Amino acid sequence: MAADARTLISSRQGGVAVVIAVRNGLPFIREAVESALAQGPALRQVLVVDDGSDDGTREAVAGMADSRVRLLRNPGRGVSSARNAGAARADAEWLLFLDADDRLAPGALEALLDTARSDASHPVAVYGDYERIAADGRAFGRRHLVRGRRAKPSGRILSDLLRGNFIINGGVVLVLAESFAASGGFDPALSLCEDWHLWCRLAALGPMLYTPHHIMDYRVHGASVMMGGHRRFADFQPALERIHADPLIRAGADPARLPAMRREAEVALMTYCAAQAYRNGARWPALRLALGAIAHHPRRAPYVAARFGGAMVSF
Repeated sequence: MAADARTLISSRQGGVAVVIAVRNGLPFIREAVESALAQGPALRQVLVVDDGSDDGTREAVAGMADSRVRLLRNPGRGVSSARNAGAARADAEWLLFLDADDRLAPGALEALLDTARSDASHPVAVYGDYERIAADGRAFGRRHLVRGRRAKPSGRILSDLLRGNFIINGGVVLVLAESFAASGGFDPALSLCEDWHLWCRLAALGPMLYTPHHIMDYRVHGASVMMGGHRRFADFQPALERIHADPLIRAGADPARLPAMRREAEVALMTYCAAQAYRNGARWPALRLALGAIAHHPRRAPYVAARFGGAMVSF
């Protein structure tokens, strides 16, 4: 990183900057921004980075009368570039990347900051839990029954992440701005799993802590279900290759264990494709995908059964 960029990072103020990349997100963008503005003193600013909207999104954000909201333009360069642009313009110690159709839970930023400040390990990031909501904002599924009862990795979690991406969405992750800059940010060359690649790079830099607090509401609606339901395992291969070829990640991992961890990650991605296909109504193809994941790594059959079963009951 250039010296002037490091100087900019070190001069940032405290608090959190919420970065929202958006393209044609009019139905939910106001709710997303308002959920960030409701976070109280932990919030320093909201940076909405428009990636070429033509549905009135820019006008809706521009009309929000709050000095903490900034509208930036990054037309047609993709979500990773938009997020990086927002991070570069942020003036805060911490960053959180919220999707334009999701919303933060009340007290989310304070819960994440409390976890970061109460740990002497100087974490590079803190992540929490989420709830699924429908297009109209109603919670559904049974995640509230398992939240806080199912252990998630905390601390030095690179090996865990190399087995599969268990951090569903950037909206549950608070990232130290200095560490984000050191990691290089989101890779614009990746169209899928760019977040997973970033989490692995951050985990190679330092501890990532988990808190069981409800941080974000993850909205499941027509567009998101259709998009996820048509993913193939092959679509994720570029990210797998990028992660396992990354010098920073490889330097932080045990070389002897990398092939086994990659195989587990492949099973996780196959299972994800199966679960999304099931949610999209393609039940027999979904079952075939799940069976294929088991055949790829029979010892991971309990994992596949649990994840695929979770999709069947909408966890």
